[in-house]
Amino acid sequence: MKAIRIEQQGGVEVMHYVDFELPALQPGEVRVRHEAIGVNFIDTYHRSGLYPLRLPSGIGMEAAGVVEAVGDTVQQLTVGDRVAYCSATIGAYAQASNVPATRVVKLPAAVSCEAAAAVMLKGLTVQYLFRQTHVLQAGETILFHAAAGGCGLIACAWAKHLGVRMIGTASSAAKMALAQQHGCAEVINYRTDDVPAKVRALNSGAGVPVVYDGVGKDTFMMSLDCLAPRGLLVSFGNASGPVTGVDLGILSAKGSLYVTRPTLATYSASTQQLQTMADELWDLVAQGVIKADISQRYPLADAASAHRDLQGRTTTGSIVLVPS
Repeated sequence: MKAIRIEQQGGVEVMHYVDFELPALQPGEVRVRHEAIGVNFIDTYHRSGLYPLRLPSGIGMEAAGVVEAVGDTVQQLTVGDRVAYCSATIGAYAQASNVPATRVVKLPAAVSCEAAAAVMLKGLTVQYLFRQTHVLQAGETILFHAAAGGCGLIACAWAKHLGVRMIGTASSAAKMALAQQHGCAEVINYRTDDVPAKVRALNSGAGVPVVYDGVGKDTFMMSLDCLAPRGLLVSFGNASGPVTGVDLGILSAKGSLYVTRPTLATYSASTQQLQTMADELWDLVAQGVIKADISQRYPLADAASAHRDLQGRTTTGSIVLVPS
């Protein structure tokens, strides 16, 4: 089969489209023939070296398709099942992959493979952010950075569905309009506006109880300044680089603030946790509350272009790779 492989970490030039033979299935694994592959910011971290890998390696964490082989001891899945995964193994940028059956979820008939590959990782991220890390209540006002990105657009729709007033940030008028079209109540242009001042102007002079920040280094201090006393900063990504050298005294000086750095892997550690989270997501997709906003499709062979565009912040919504 064909796959994207890397022998060293670095720029997009380290990704190569090559012939690759999958190893024999191990007990507890299933082989998934991919129909669509998701592209996420974490893939760029694996490629660049921000998150080290054991090399040589595949790349990519999210895909959807059909089970074409089942290893020994697997009972919950059979050949022909439509499935998706996003936190099972690294190597989804391929025509097929061997995946632990415990990290695979079945797709209901109302959810296409392409939709699943576009929303699963980002949708489960929003699920743990909104439904577990800080359990949002109707009537709350929150701040969410990069509201026109893949996670952001899902967050816009989910917040509206929960009756939560979401203030988002974006980098252009077009992205601001897109976030509002998806349900974001208010949007701030972080390139031209004083974000903390604008947040307070939109929130009766007060900070917000929780800020969701997937940008990282460039927005960390800004996010703290947007919080109400005893507020929570949920730092869940590093799009601008990792946050380092944090002085904990800043948290007390700015109002006894809290900071957490959660991961999907922790929140979906058990098969039951993963399935429960996925069931809630698929239900919202089936209802039309969350839409697979796929604005870019690339051939698997052109994964490097997908990474260039994603890191250049020229994309909105979700990106999928199409296996040839």
